[in-house]
Amino acid sequence: MKILVLNSGSSSIKYALFEMSTNTAEITGIIERIASKESAHQYKLAVNHGLQAPKLTDEIQNHQQGLHAIFKLLSKLNLIKQVSDLQCIGHRVVHGGETFCQPTLITDEVLAEIKQVSSLAPLHNPANILGIEEAIRFAENIPQIAIFDTAFHQSMPDYAFQYAVPHEWYTKFSVRRYGFHGTSHFYVAKQAAKALDVPLESLNIISLHLGNGASMSAIKQGKSIDTSMGMSPLEGLIMGTRSGDLDPAIIFYLQDELSFTSSDIQQALNKQSGLKGICNENDMRAVHELANSGDTQAQLALAMVSYRIKKYIGAYFAVLGRVDALVFTGGIGENDAELRVNCCSELALLGIAVDENKNQQLTGDVCSIQQEAMPVKILVIATNEELEIALQAKACIEA
Repeated sequence: MKILVLNSGSSSIKYALFEMSTNTAEITGIIERIASKESAHQYKLAVNHGLQAPKLTDEIQNHQQGLHAIFKLLSKLNLIKQVSDLQCIGHRVVHGGETFCQPTLITDEVLAEIKQVSSLAPLHNPANILGIEEAIRFAENIPQIAIFDTAFHQSMPDYAFQYAVPHEWYTKFSVRRYGFHGTSHFYVAKQAAKALDVPLESLNIISLHLGNGASMSAIKQGKSIDTSMGMSPLEGLIMGTRSGDLDPAIIFYLQDELSFTSSDIQQALNKQSGLKGICNENDMRAVHELANSGDTQAQLALAMVSYRIKKYIGAYFAVLGRVDALVFTGGIGENDAELRVNCCSELALLGIAVDENKNQQLTGDVCSIQQEAMPVKILVIATNEELEIALQAKACIEA
């Protein structure tokens, strides 16, 4: 039983092929720079963990050619003989609005509804839809399943997801907090429940998905009750190139006093802010290198990031009442030991303290790094959004 997972961007296709009898990825890969002469296809096989990086001999003009290249490779490697070997194809879709709160079999009607909510995610959903449409054409007899980043957060109560704006903005224009990274938050919540040997339904955690995009979630009894990202992925924590929380009056000031257009501001807040805006680097590793060399702006960036995270920890501790664990995940959350320490410093009164030795010596996909006497566990869990998409797609098909 095999499931292909696709994550389609405007000029890329990330993919993974899972053997569901063992829940293992036989291959993961990415086609980048579609419609460019620099098109490149990289993949990694589970059998030898070796990174193969062939340069595609022909320019990949579009997503249809990209899918052909993926299936040609899967056949060449004897991972599948034909498209019909797949049980289904699972698609990551960033925004499902209020319409979609669970994995959904894609029909013409469902695809039309996904297009309707795409105005809520103009930077992401159109590319996701393009990948879905090409996959349907390429593998028309294979069930296609949509997995939504926003779905996990649909359990938030109205007092958490509504903004204090005119109510008709919500009822007529769907202005509300939706949250993102839901697939990752749900996956690590289940892994935390296993690690702590408690039912997911009784688990209270604060989940920190920290990468170039970053968000936090307050998870009560296994369900999201609040999250840092809002109507778009721009709200919340300081990220690689996104500003996170800011006073909306800044936008009016930029428009009125400096004649910025809305497009200028959107581009600046999404692509030129965050770490990049503070110290001109959006890769956290580069920011640490600059900070260690004495760069004051990089040092400021690190301080601002950890300070913002600590504020959210305190807020989510308050709304949860009882916290069983903090969970760090994502590329930065899993690999940045210094940031984990800074985020948890001076939180001993909340029962949170990092063991420095454990924090530096992680082994395995789930690690505990809290000091022994502290009541709140601190877990570092490797996320696997592709596997979670495959698991949800499998459950959808079987249902």
